Amino acid sequence: MHTFKTLVTWLVFACGIGLGAQAHAAQAAAPAATAKATFAGGCFWCMEEAYEAVPGVISAVSGYMGGKTKKPTYESISTGTTGHAEVVQVEYDPAKVSYARLLDVFWKNIDPTQRDGQFCDHGSQYRTAIYYHGEAQKKLAEASKAALEKNKPFKGDIVTEITAAPQFYRAEEYHQDFYKKNPTRYKIYRTGCGRDARLQALWGKSPD
Repeated sequence: MHTFKTLVTWLVFACGIGLGAQAHAAQAAAPAATAKATFAGGCFWCMEEAYEAVPGVISAVSGYMGGKTKKPTYESISTGTTGHAEVVQVEYDPAKVSYARLLDVFWKNIDPTQRDGQFCDHGSQYRTAIYYHGEAQKKLAEASKAALEKNKPFKGDIVTEITAAPQFYRAEEYHQDFYKKNPTRYKIYRTGCGRDARLQALWGKSPD
């Protein structure tokens, strides 16, 4: 009798370990529910609009990255002396949109030939950059840049940098979704800065 009870107990214990191991393996194999991607493409208002229009993107948050000071503000980075760039940090669902697609959106919404500036905005805070999160993103970013250098539809060298993502600082709340909160002012800025005209000249069509 004790032998039977012992056998049953052992089987229950063994099954429990097996099921636990299977559950752990399944959890480890399952892709992350969401992922992050960070891009510097000049004015973060414009890059927010571009990414929030992409199916599978959950949010695009304006912020600062790549500088030498902690807790930067818009006023401080606007001097061009802190080393930060205006960026958007994108949260996305990898099951609905790939990182490769996000890279394509990035290239089609910037002028990759303009150093330390974008369109009418000048200074290192408006430089273009891909800040990768992990080796997989790094490889895809480098491959996309290499492909663009080979097949680019425009003249001029590509000066966009690709570097590991340092700490992200969220921009002030009035910058978040600026294109929604202040549509008239945003449209005047975007048109006056010549962004869409230059993008069309570079890529031959409206940006994706």
